[in-house]
Amino acid sequence: MLKKFIYIFLILPTVLFAQINESDSLKVKADLSVTGFWQGGNVETLIFRAKSGVTYKPWKKWVVKTQNSYVYQEFGREKADADILSLNFLYFNPEKKIYPQILGFFSTNFRREINSRSLVGAGVTWQAYKKDKDWLKFSLTSEYEQTNFNNTNFNLNEYDGSDEINTFRATVWVNGKYYMFKDKVILSHESYIQPSLEESNNYRWRADFGLEFPIWKFLNFKINYLHTFESIVVENQKREDKFLTFGLTLKSY
Repeated sequence: MLKKFIYIFLILPTVLFAQINESDSLKVKADLSVTGFWQGGNVETLIFRAKSGVTYKPWKKWVVKTQNSYVYQEFGREKADADILSLNFLYFNPEKKIYPQILGFFSTNFRREINSRSLVGAGVTWQAYKKDKDWLKFSLTSEYEQTNFNNTNFNLNEYDGSDEINTFRATVWVNGKYYMFKDKVILSHESYIQPSLEESNNYRWRADFGLEFPIWKFLNFKINYLHTFESIVVENQKREDKFLTFGLTLKSY
């Protein structure tokens, strides 16, 4: 099942690759980036990250968008991470300055012992800046979250004894992409913060930064930095995770 998920959401987009921006006019678009790090010898380390996105316009004013990523790590041939994150959106009239959206997420996290996490919600997006290929957007959404853990002991004792934590959340998003130095450098960022609307000590944030250098028309060299934080984690786990990876982005623009 895991291999099938990775194929559908990470490998399949290579046959459709193009720029991801829901306000563009193309009916189907996709991209794929693969980054990682490997070290052998006395210390064996493997970090692999794949990220893909597909957008589809089923009707004139509607856009479906899915962004999926997979992170794998092992140290000394022992698995440390094998995580899936799937972000799915339905936009209405994204050509406008402000437009509504419906969203649904699914994720897993091996090290944090999260068997499954799902969120369903809705909100609005404000396109704050757009000029040529550059753009900056802010979104505000609200979701209901269900998280199932493979553990009942947490860093915050008030959550001990239950393997499921459910809550309503609010999410603030900041996303953007910028072409600099005559398109020789491309900077992108995707960040959000998600506080619970019910418990002040239940919150998380995620910041994902990419720096790309075009090699030729269809291929970029990419440096990716991912930083995540969760306030509630299983006992003896750190709240923060950081990934610095290097690799390639396949594109058709």
